[in-house]
Amino acid sequence: MAERVDKPELVDRVARRLDRDGETVGEIVEGFLEEVYEALKRGEGVSLRGFGSFYVRAGRDSWVFKFNPSRRLRALFGWSSTYRGPL
Repeated sequence: MAERVDKPELVDRVARRLDRDGETVGEIVEGFLEEVYEALKRGEGVSLRGFGSFYVRAGRDSWVFKFNPSRRLRALFGWSSTYRGPL
């Protein structure tokens, strides 16, 4: 998996999927990311149902960033035998 989707490409794909203009979607994505950053800075976890959860915790010498993928995401990569929904 060498290919990568950067933020402008993601915004463009979402805009096309939702039939919205890229500028509005870009503002929404930027606002969403800022809220995620702020929550993590406050030590709060962020849970995106169907995708996964992000959280930070204090490590020995620094903060540790964690991501816990959802069952759906785990199933997509063959890591789960319990998820039965759409991939």
